[in-house]
Amino acid sequence: MEGVQTHWWWLLVPLAPLFLVFLLPRDPVRLALRLMLSVLFRTRVEGLKDLTALSPKQRQGVLLVPNHVDFVDALLIAAYVPRRVRFVAPLETLQDRSLGPLLRALGAVGVDASAPLKQTLRDLRKVSALLRAGEVVCVYAGGELGRRGVLLPFQRGVEHLARGTGASIVPVWCGRAWSGGFSATRERAWWTLPEEVPQQADVWFGSALADDTDMHTVRRAVADLGERAWQAQAPKRTPLHHGFVKSVRRRPWRRAVYDPLRGGIRRYEALVGAIALARAMRATWQPGETVGVLLPPSVAGVVVQAAAALAGRTIVNLNYTAGPAGMGSAARQANLTRVLTSKVFLQKARLELPAGLEPVWAEDVARRIGPRQRLAAVCAALCLPIGWLERYCGAPRRIGMDDVATIIFSSGSTGEPKGVPLTHRNLDANLAGVAQVVHLETGDCLLGILPLFHSFGYFATWFALENGIGLACHANPLDVETIGRMVSDERVTILIATPTFLSMYTKKVPPEQFASLRIALAGAERLTNAVADAFEDRFGLAPIEGYGATECSPVIAVSVPAARDTSPERRHWRRGSVGHPLLGVAVRVVNPDTGEGLPHNTPGMLLVKGANVMSGYLGRPDLTAEVLQDGWYRTGDIARIDLDGYVWITDRLSRFSKIAGEMVPHGRIEETLHAAADAVYPTFAVTALADERRGERLVVLHTADESVLDTALAGLSKAGLPNLWIPRREHCVRVTAIPVLGTGKLDLRALKQLAQELTSVSK
Repeated sequence: MEGVQTHWWWLLVPLAPLFLVFLLPRDPVRLALRLMLSVLFRTRVEGLKDLTALSPKQRQGVLLVPNHVDFVDALLIAAYVPRRVRFVAPLETLQDRSLGPLLRALGAVGVDASAPLKQTLRDLRKVSALLRAGEVVCVYAGGELGRRGVLLPFQRGVEHLARGTGASIVPVWCGRAWSGGFSATRERAWWTLPEEVPQQADVWFGSALADDTDMHTVRRAVADLGERAWQAQAPKRTPLHHGFVKSVRRRPWRRAVYDPLRGGIRRYEALVGAIALARAMRATWQPGETVGVLLPPSVAGVVVQAAAALAGRTIVNLNYTAGPAGMGSAARQANLTRVLTSKVFLQKARLELPAGLEPVWAEDVARRIGPRQRLAAVCAALCLPIGWLERYCGAPRRIGMDDVATIIFSSGSTGEPKGVPLTHRNLDANLAGVAQVVHLETGDCLLGILPLFHSFGYFATWFALENGIGLACHANPLDVETIGRMVSDERVTILIATPTFLSMYTKKVPPEQFASLRIALAGAERLTNAVADAFEDRFGLAPIEGYGATECSPVIAVSVPAARDTSPERRHWRRGSVGHPLLGVAVRVVNPDTGEGLPHNTPGMLLVKGANVMSGYLGRPDLTAEVLQDGWYRTGDIARIDLDGYVWITDRLSRFSKIAGEMVPHGRIEETLHAAADAVYPTFAVTALADERRGERLVVLHTADESVLDTALAGLSKAGLPNLWIPRREHCVRVTAIPVLGTGKLDLRALKQLAQELTSVSK
């Protein structure tokens, strides 16, 4: 028709569907998954390019073994693996109306664990056949969804799926997605909102392993991937005080800190007080100066910690139980010239400051903070961005994750105190890892009785501030009457203490005063079965054990909390074990002499690696070289790791004696003595002195009666201990008190000195 132009390409319109067939991928389900997940997640995938076994051109069977901590990790794996992944899922999950259709579309294989054994074996043989046929199969070796972010024990039967198939076993780590609305940390997991959208997620693939690799090795490889993933994402996290400021601005009216003398303050009061204090100390705290503090756990002590962090200062909480000599050593090593302290505290504690250390009285500083300063601090707390708030508080520059937040000095029980600088990165990794295991609830309150100079006490303070829970402080952990009343009145739910303090509370605190507790965590020394059983019998709550070291910020591993009721998670709690390593922490057990790795259930030196590990001792490169090798920290503790990944601490290497060429553990002897005499720790303490004939000889200091001592020594033989481990009766010396530190741990140096003095006098 005239005036109408025709174009030849219109003739191709009917052929468009044919072109779309060639343009679309062969796996539309995976494409849809990636499009959907790209909206919700910003996913970091590592290690996939180096795995030739997962190349689309390969036809080799691959068994993927990931951790399982949230509802979307399976979707992330299916979306980013370039080959189709066949998931092994419980039969009831495939029949579920919500997840079943998607899993069936992905070609999942159902296994009915409740079916007769023959049926289960038949299902597992189907999985092995898929691997022989060159398929990619994903199996969750933990058997269930983990609710605490840590690796569950792997089922050892999984290793038989790949054995003899020629397939590669690939460890996989999925992380960070659990922090949002897709984790199973709460009952209404799907109803919780993520912290940000798109949310961060990690999928890390490890090196391919042979088809006959045992699950213990595979599990360790998955844990190592978790440590690498945490190290990679740590730079994107923020310093400690950022979390504190955010929690205050989110719920400013909730109770923050309480002590019996000052009473309680709310969160906004804690932040305002920290800002006002930092402003008042700007002229005193010089740029780059390390801040010395001598205060007990209290409202004032906590506010000072926050003020120093906001001002970008490194804080040193001096150990007032170490005496003038110990405090003077720490002050010299940290180059302290002045210390912020209280006249009232020094008078009540009867303390003297070391020579050359100028006091800055907290009472005088408080007088300089008037109504105008407080009003300005209120405006800053409400309005200023965190970066501006840091400058307002006196920070010379923007505070980074690698800045040192605190220097914590060791107790000096084995020599001169060593300074351990801990950065915001070290402490943040620890806080996040513990928060994943110890699920917090609205209205939680933590009992802060450990001193601020102690690594667990400093950790507990920031754990409360970061997570927005209450903190009830008391300067004297031996004041049992006040502590019992405070726990009851303040509805304390979380108790962190040493086993020595737990034993004391068991004897003297009425059961109704501890009725509000839901978690009792013991650390800093070994929790014996006698102490744990007595605490549970009296308060109806089994204490769990944590394990750590100051050099690791301090927590390395912690047990899953045991609830008062019969919680399903009690299956993952084992009496006597310190639990699994924290999220992002890798552990090894090696021969103390050769450094060679040891198989599972074999005691050896425990090594730790993670973002929580210090970079080195303060001014002591020689000591640093002894304990840090290729990023692994030598704990000095003898431990074993069982098949399920639980860590069991046997003893400290420093608490061994070499007698007649054999290593004799002091801790094992002490534990047996206490159990045989049914005595409360510490009634017996074992040390060693030089001996010309055997190299060393055991000495027992005790506070027991002679009849009790005889019963305890007889119990050593009945327990089947070697004769070399049994101290002689004449080497047992009675003392008025066992020397302990302010935290309740044995003072090993004082113990040895006392044994030397008493035995020389007896001669």
